[in-house]
Amino acid sequence: MSARIITTDELREFKLELLEELKVLLSKEAEYKSKKWLKSPEVRELLGISHGTLQNLRINGTLPYSKVGGVLYYDYHDIIKVIENHKIHNTY
Repeated sequence: MSARIITTDELREFKLELLEELKVLLSKEAEYKSKKWLKSPEVRELLGISHGTLQNLRINGTLPYSKVGGVLYYDYHDIIKVIENHKIHNTY
């Protein structure tokens, strides 16, 4: 692996790109938080999971949902609870 010297302009550009990406992520999070109920595509995007994984979470009872007229809805707070309940605490 070769070393490369980075200029201050490159660092500044990287910082601006990083800040822009953070703004996008934070705005998406704020959008989700402002909604009580999320549809399946929103949940998949939020968690970064596939359709099949979301289906497995429903089937095995990990993630509660409501079904109205063929559309599945998930409570945002239930999603956060599932994440919190599956938190892994490593002790090194």
